[in-house]
Amino acid sequence: MADIFDVVADATRRDLLSLLLEHYVSTDSDTGELSVGEIVEKLGLSQPTVSKHLKVLRDHGLVAVREGGQHRYYSLESTPLEEMEDWLIPFLSADFDPSRIDPEDAEAAAAYIAWSGAEVGEKVGRAVAEQSYRAITVLHGAQTRVSSSIRRITQR
Repeated sequence: MADIFDVVADATRRDLLSLLLEHYVSTDSDTGELSVGEIVEKLGLSQPTVSKHLKVLRDHGLVAVREGGQHRYYSLESTPLEEMEDWLIPFLSADFDPSRIDPEDAEAAAAYIAWSGAEVGEKVGRAVAEQSYRAITVLHGAQTRVSSSIRRITQR
């Protein structure tokens, strides 16, 4: 766990992760991947700096890499970050005071209370997160296939 915190303590690596996340959730993204060149351009950093930080992120499982010819394409791997989240949640919810909940937000607060510490809430939270991830993955895959089909059709 300490290694992951050391990795994300670096502002440049956090910027890289944020960029990959932003690209993954954007509607313009077919694969969620960015080439090193695209990352260099978007962050305004040198290629050696970007490559060095991507290597650290890759070594700790925070990004995946795919080689395509002379290019490397990177995408976000969220599993190690989910482990960090699991560790952080008890600290973030320690001062949570249910008596200060706005009645209009009671439903959301109840979900948060269940998610943030109770064994049942943890199981439900994990199940919801897993299903959400699966749904995003399916939608992302469908978007990729549709985009590929559209490109093939327009090329004809």
